[in-house]
Amino acid sequence: MKPVIFTDLDGALLSKKDYSYKSAKPALERIAKAGIPLIFTSSKTKAEVMELRGRLNNTHPFIVENGGGILIPDNYFPFEVEGEKITGYSFIKLGKPYEDVKKGLAAAREGTSAVIKGFGDLTEEELSTITGLSIEDSRRAKERDFDEPVFFRGTVESEREFFIRIEENGLKWTRGRYFHVLGAHDKGDGARILKGYYKRLYGDIVTICLGDGYNDLPLLREGDYPVLIMKDDGGFEQIYLDGLIKTDAPGPEGWNKAVTGILDSLEASEKGYRC
Repeated sequence: MKPVIFTDLDGALLSKKDYSYKSAKPALERIAKAGIPLIFTSSKTKAEVMELRGRLNNTHPFIVENGGGILIPDNYFPFEVEGEKITGYSFIKLGKPYEDVKKGLAAAREGTSAVIKGFGDLTEEELSTITGLSIEDSRRAKERDFDEPVFFRGTVESEREFFIRIEENGLKWTRGRYFHVLGAHDKGDGARILKGYYKRLYGDIVTICLGDGYNDLPLLREGDYPVLIMKDDGGFEQIYLDGLIKTDAPGPEGWNKAVTGILDSLEASEKGYRC
């Protein structure tokens, strides 16, 4: 049975403090050596994830902008896959186009007393100051196709009104590190499509899905081993799911321990079966 790993990035594989994955290196090296697919499943843009994949020598498909799109490298699967052909990839688009999301967001915030700004409203310098990203990373974060992260400042009442108006304008919202306004898609949609391809490739697969935020719930539901990563303050997102595994450390340290433990268990079960 082939393991396939889907992982959120910020707060899971990457530290929210400095975006480092150093503590996860032992598990990352084991995954690479074993040839286990590691699918980045993020709210980040394709430009951001491509840059990270380059640093980690990751050559697998990836899911961007909370499931808005799936990118599959050319010739990765030994059969045809769906999607628009772009340089080096098949691009499966599940999300509402970014310009439509921005129009709906503009309509939803019209007349509200709250201060609401999306990534698209900010300069690279402003975004860098708020997020701690470098200017270059901020530029990549603004290259969006489906999903708009927003910063909200207002009362509880204005927040509730805003979210109602988001839905009235044919959109939905979710929460990761930031609030996100998007169409009718989520991380689980992307994971299901790729699971179908991997089952076609390998036959039996076992999925490990890791995340730390509310927007990861649809992804965790797709996992045979759903893993909720501890937050830096020692708490957890309020997610309730049968079989949910909670880490005993935050960020990449908890990610490393969870992946190592699950792979150890799978290997022990496989050896026991063979005996």
